Amino acid sequence: MIFQPQLRIPGPTPLPERVVRSMARPMIDHRGPEFAEVLEDVIAGVKRVFATQGDMLVYTASGSGGLESAVANLVSPGDEVVVGVSGSFGERFSAIASAYGCRVTRLEVEWGQPVEPADLAATLEATPGARVVLLTHNETSAGLTNPLPELARVVHGAGRLLVVDGVSSVGSMPIDVDANGIDVAVTASQKGFMAPPGLVFVTVSERAWEASRQAKAPRFYFDWEQAKKALGERSTAFTPAISVFYAVQEGLRVLEEEGLPEVYARHRRLADASVEGLRGMGFTPLAREGYRSVVVTAVLPPAGLDVSAFRSLLRTKYGVVIGGGQGKMSGRLVRVGHLGAVQAGDLVQVLWSMEQALEDLDVAPNQGRGVTALIEALGEHAPAPA
Repeated sequence: MIFQPQLRIPGPTPLPERVVRSMARPMIDHRGPEFAEVLEDVIAGVKRVFATQGDMLVYTASGSGGLESAVANLVSPGDEVVVGVSGSFGERFSAIASAYGCRVTRLEVEWGQPVEPADLAATLEATPGARVVLLTHNETSAGLTNPLPELARVVHGAGRLLVVDGVSSVGSMPIDVDANGIDVAVTASQKGFMAPPGLVFVTVSERAWEASRQAKAPRFYFDWEQAKKALGERSTAFTPAISVFYAVQEGLRVLEEEGLPEVYARHRRLADASVEGLRGMGFTPLAREGYRSVVVTAVLPPAGLDVSAFRSLLRTKYGVVIGGGQGKMSGRLVRVGHLGAVQAGDLVQVLWSMEQALEDLDVAPNQGRGVTALIEALGEHAPAPA
């Protein structure tokens, strides 16, 4: 029997049935006209979600591969870069830069706190030789969204290149690449696009192209020029994940049928309601109010809760899979994902199961406070009683 959990981690996300069906299409020649049409359709749709008219590259890789491509194409060994570190994925961006021989200046903040524009401005003033700034838009490890428009203004005011990790944000919240003047933005297929892992999309501005032609870091698979040349020939430089292209193509249709403004509003609504529901059960939000993520709510557990035992019980008894802490927050954090194909009824099921599990573990009696708070916060958007 195939285990089909209520998957509520920050990605991969549950796949709509129509996306699953789309991947059953026959395999095609990745150098033929059929794939060229799929490729062009996907690139055009992804550009609409990014809100950019600039160049869009695509690789068969994970999100981290897209981040590495940005570093590989923009730096030379010995270059100084500034990295905003507000959680585990900021740490990863820093590690990638270090692996390419960069001298990394880390603007580090406590998990749950945003990178402040004033602090970034001061850091850039103190590092006049740093041409590239690496920032994480949405830090899923801390359930936090950094103030991207304000940070982008600081970076461009200082005349630096801005590279944004949008892996978990694109498709669930606006990133507005052109309006914010983002030089490079990266996302992947398994989050807001409601598709399996396997594809990564990278926007490249004219300023980034100019910088890449001067950069001396070694690159082969992630060579932007090679990827751009292939796209100009309606193809990819290397064998693509064709079935994932099918899935992203269908996921884009799902997004556009709902309408991006409503997609963003739905994510915000569900995130706010999740915070209230989890508070009702005795959990405490980690991220500062006003900067909480719309794709995942990260909370500190009530006293006496063994996070590992709690998550295991949810999975085995109730069929609900949620995230735990990463890095220094391992075993100290619960993360409930609510991105992609998620509706209010899904969260009612998740919080009901969490309340049951708390009672099973003798941590708190099941008084329905979490579900009640969730439904009250949803208001007119709450699901109808069964």
